[in-house]
Amino acid sequence: MRALVLFAHPVEDSFSAALHDLVVRQLNLRGWDVDDCDLYKEKFSPVVTAHERRIYHDESANVAPVQDYVDRLRAASALILIFPVWIFGFPAILKGFFDRVCVPGVAFKLENGKLSPNLTQINKIAAVTTYGGHRFRALAAGDPPRKIVTRTIGFYCQPKKIRYLALYDMNRTTIQKREAFLRRVSDEMDRF
Repeated sequence: MRALVLFAHPVEDSFSAALHDLVVRQLNLRGWDVDDCDLYKEKFSPVVTAHERRIYHDESANVAPVQDYVDRLRAASALILIFPVWIFGFPAILKGFFDRVCVPGVAFKLENGKLSPNLTQINKIAAVTTYGGHRFRALAAGDPPRKIVTRTIGFYCQPKKIRYLALYDMNRTTIQKREAFLRRVSDEMDRF
């Protein structure tokens, strides 16, 4: 099985980077073919250009600006997102990935105003993330990242399995809680 790991954090010694390293290591140990996409290291541009917006609905042209990323997404049978939640959303680079790569004909089909999923070869999705605030704050804000992963990306893929692993209250977390979360992520990747 081939996993596309999308990692979105600019700091190499962050806790998110530790989570990323753990996920990639665990998948490799299990024999997965891992496409490790570090969006910051790859200098992915999250900005939708005027040209890209104009050709958004043109399936014969809309993938050209991001063809390599489209090919990587289409080759995946699993998608794993590793990111921090900032202001109750994805980091801009990850949001921009979905804005630019999940266009009509790639993530979904748009026919007569109706959407249908188009990444159904992806049968597993996992998100590994951290929140600065506690769970109640995320719920009060509607927890947009969780909804995007489980509802929107879940719709595109129609996976058999979706896991959303979140460590809340990073602003006040302890070493013990971080270590426990690393163990939880490791256990989940062993079963993924």
